[in-house]
Amino acid sequence: MNEATKNHPAKIRSHQFYKFWLKITAIIIGSFGPVFFLGTMASTLEPARLTLDLLSWPVDGLTTYDSPDTRFLSALTGGFLFGWGVMIWCLSVWVYDLAPDAVRRSVLIGILSWFILDSAGSFASGNTSNVLFNIIVLLLAVGPLWLPIEKNSSSSN
Repeated sequence: MNEATKNHPAKIRSHQFYKFWLKITAIIIGSFGPVFFLGTMASTLEPARLTLDLLSWPVDGLTTYDSPDTRFLSALTGGFLFGWGVMIWCLSVWVYDLAPDAVRRSVLIGILSWFILDSAGSFASGNTSNVLFNIIVLLLAVGPLWLPIEKNSSSSN
């Protein structure tokens, strides 16, 4: 077995790859923030309205942003998601090298917590289709973070 083949699985579970994947996770989560922020203003609310319509499948145009309360909740949601994404990015840059497994586990637990509460709320509110979308986001955001970093993977890789 040549050296490249032997090291391939370790590269996927390496310190550097996980650090990279945390940035992917940050982008996935944080990218929803600006979309929902746009839902706060009548002139720019269509991306947020369409996103909610898609997540409450089928896309039927019944989801509206007519209520000021919906636009306010969109502001809160956008802020929380953008802030959460920025926090994960910052963890990957400033903390991960010092405590890689603690950062990995913290981000994983945060994503799982979101998944459970969001999916339960989606089910309880009659938007069960969102649970399927949540599974997709969960798998993309978590990626390899399910597994611990290879023990022989050093931070200098």
